[in-house]
Amino acid sequence: MRPNPPDPPTVPPIRPRVGHIQFLNCLPLYWGLARTGSLLDVDLAKDTPERLGERLAAGELDIGPVSLVDYLRHADELLALPEIAVGCDGDVMSCVIVSQRPLAELDGARVALGSTSRTSVRLARLLLTERYGVAPEYYTCPPDLGVMMQEADAAVLIGDVALRASLHDAPRLGLAVHDLGRMWREWTGLPFVFAVWAVRREYLRREPATVREVHRAFLASRDLSLQEVTKVAEQAARWEAFDAEALERYFTTLDYRLGPRQLAGAAEFARRIGAQGAVTLLDPATGGPADQPAHQPADGPPDRVE
Repeated sequence: MRPNPPDPPTVPPIRPRVGHIQFLNCLPLYWGLARTGSLLDVDLAKDTPERLGERLAAGELDIGPVSLVDYLRHADELLALPEIAVGCDGDVMSCVIVSQRPLAELDGARVALGSTSRTSVRLARLLLTERYGVAPEYYTCPPDLGVMMQEADAAVLIGDVALRASLHDAPRLGLAVHDLGRMWREWTGLPFVFAVWAVRREYLRREPATVREVHRAFLASRDLSLQEVTKVAEQAARWEAFDAEALERYFTTLDYRLGPRQLAGAAEFARRIGAQGAVTLLDPATGGPADQPAHQPADGPPDRVE
């Protein structure tokens, strides 16, 4: 009697490919993953917001943060995870225009655009055009304040470079710092959403349970991080050019929610730049798009998407 053939080797499941913005503003969304053990359940890829958006659109990532402008461009391929985003309801501290002269005097001036986030750059251009009525000469370059200000009258910065400029470099150099989140809030009365967490629709169809697990893990990580924000800031300060007090203020200034007011802010931004897409939330109960009420945008002229 012949022995039974051995069972074929078990193929292990493939971890979801999840993006991670390599800026301090996203630390509270990831810090808790290690504490809960969920970090082992994802294949984490670090990059800039711009590159992560490109990789998610190209299918190189399954789930991850995506700049609002990139989400709007690929809204047919993506769904936003509810309740989680990176934004602000007033000051943001790390998305700024640093300027040698008043913003209303930048007509025809050179303005350097840091090349890491399309949304912050688009917001800065929208504010300068529509709120201040100026048409600067823009050019894109690496986000280095010292280099930028050698050739420009103003610079748009985001992330850790912007935070360092706001807290250290700009005051030392006698430069004015204009917070994009505060400017948007004063102009529209709404919060601003810089990035949402999105899933590719085709991945959601294949792996709905995994998407639910990843979503729950990120919400739990965020909530734990904000409950223990002093500890998060103290640990981060060991390796960063900011003290723990400044980091705690930063983490608690940012808005990591994605509720009705945040969606209204995103819809108003989309309207003002003439975007065709809209932020559509995943309904965890059905695994499909959630029914969302229409938002009434504030008055103001739309601007063209570039």
